[in-house]
Amino acid sequence: MSNMAPDPKDKFVGIQVSPISFIDEGVDTVLDTLQTRVGVNVLMLGTVSWLGLKTGRSIAHALDGWPDHGVPEPFTMKGGAYFNPDPRFYSKTIIKDFRARDAEMEGIDILGLVLPEAHRRGMKLYVELMEPFFKYAGHGSVNTIDIPNLATCMEVDVFGRRKDEPSTSNPDYRNWIHAIIEDQVRNYDIDGIMWCNERNSPLDQMMQGQAPGDFSDAARAEALARGIDVEACRRGCIAMYDFMQAAIAGQEFDDGAFITFIRTLMDHPEILIWERFWLERNKDLDRELYGLVKWCKPDLPFGLNVWNRNHFNLFRRAQWPWEEQTLYADWVKPITYQHQSGEIWHKEFGVFHQTILRDFDPVTAAAVLQAILGLTEAPLDQVIQQGMDPDTYVYGQCADALRGVHGKARVFMGLGIDAPRVRADQAKCTPDIAYRSVMATYRAGGHGVVLSPNYASMHLSNLDGVAKALDELGLKT
Repeated sequence: MSNMAPDPKDKFVGIQVSPISFIDEGVDTVLDTLQTRVGVNVLMLGTVSWLGLKTGRSIAHALDGWPDHGVPEPFTMKGGAYFNPDPRFYSKTIIKDFRARDAEMEGIDILGLVLPEAHRRGMKLYVELMEPFFKYAGHGSVNTIDIPNLATCMEVDVFGRRKDEPSTSNPDYRNWIHAIIEDQVRNYDIDGIMWCNERNSPLDQMMQGQAPGDFSDAARAEALARGIDVEACRRGCIAMYDFMQAAIAGQEFDDGAFITFIRTLMDHPEILIWERFWLERNKDLDRELYGLVKWCKPDLPFGLNVWNRNHFNLFRRAQWPWEEQTLYADWVKPITYQHQSGEIWHKEFGVFHQTILRDFDPVTAAAVLQAILGLTEAPLDQVIQQGMDPDTYVYGQCADALRGVHGKARVFMGLGIDAPRVRADQAKCTPDIAYRSVMATYRAGGHGVVLSPNYASMHLSNLDGVAKALDELGLKT
């Protein structure tokens, strides 16, 4: 527990905001509200996305109602780049024509519109980018992606079928990601980058009932270059996929599902080789982007928006240690959307309980997993309705991250302010939850907060809870 008061000179109070908010409400109104009423000094602006959660209005208005600001009607977002891409940077990719065509944004370069006014007020602006950019369940995805030839970049599953996500091993897709970052870093006076990478690994995919990838030509070539027997890995993944399908279907196993899972891994160690290969290539992308930013502007901060599944899933917890991430991040933002997180944890546990933990009592098994993961929250049958307590969950995750980074990176906690709900009985955000989340962050020793996931869905009354905490901490102005 930190006994030191936060230093106002080091203040970092960020907020994730979509381009449409500045069009709906006006740049001055949004900045006045965020800076004066709430105490925000860093904008995290979504600039390229086909996900409503990143660049649209509220995606959960049917359950949560419209917030007390903005335009209270759905945004028929088409998605794309909300800045003006510079063609010089896209010569090594077939993805060239991706400028957003939303009528509301026609002729508007969101960075050109917001940056000067933010800087005039002494506010910083970070570009926020998230992978997957397309068709991400639960994120208000656009159904039709109007990018010519994008289908040629897709992953291939273990059975040779084209999947619905671009392969991050595909040179055109990977070069495009490099290009959109270099373009914005070089052409705009931005103050930093926040990068989020939320891809499911092969094991993730199989546990969720999906056929794993990526066995595209590009991924195969990379694996072969690393001395990996791709066909042996493919056979192993098929064996594990068959087991997971049988477990989900309720098939009986002589030695139970968990022992059969371990046996399948032992019989086919190539499963873990492929999982490890996928993991390293995924991390390589983060490392490449960090290096690219530092090549362009050595002092420009690059941070990671870190998936909450990394602390809800014991496999991912082992795969993504905090200290390793400090090798390619100046700061990290653990996602702890407290009121929403009960349902996220319940869903994550459900994946385990329908597969490898199928034979165990769910309440008991969930309690054991919580203990392993260091969670001290409501029991499984109450956690959706109660959410997660800021004083234990936000505080605990902040303390874990601080311990894990060993002082090599700053920790800005991602706090959920009206993060979208998916069930009517799911816990709601309140001013008190917002207040206690901020206080828990600084009590644990955190270096700042990022209000998430999108200002367009946040109620000002809940943001007032943030303002109250910042005022008490001496960080409001």
